[in-house]
Amino acid sequence: MPAEVRGALVQSISPLPDGVLDITWLPPEAPKLAHGRIRLHWQPASSTGWDITAHLGLSTTEVLLATWPSAPDNWPDLVRPTLYEVTGLCAALAMATTALDLSNRLAGT
Repeated sequence: MPAEVRGALVQSISPLPDGVLDITWLPPEAPKLAHGRIRLHWQPASSTGWDITAHLGLSTTEVLLATWPSAPDNWPDLVRPTLYEVTGLCAALAMATTALDLSNRLAGT
């Protein structure tokens, strides 16, 4: 990861084991993560491999989603299933929230 960036914003995740993990670099002054977005950060581990962290944007804050200490060089394959499942869960929750809001508005009329 270049030294002048804050992390990498996950743009898309392939469900395939050898699929693409598409990211864009985040500058240090990047705003907080939008709801359901994931930021990755990696750096060389003290022993071997890579220390990986993932943060998830929620409505009002960011939370630590996961850590993978001393992950091997093929770490994108290791983190992909977690990232894929969490983005799917966030999309489902957003849809459920929208449906509930609509239902409440219709019930109020």
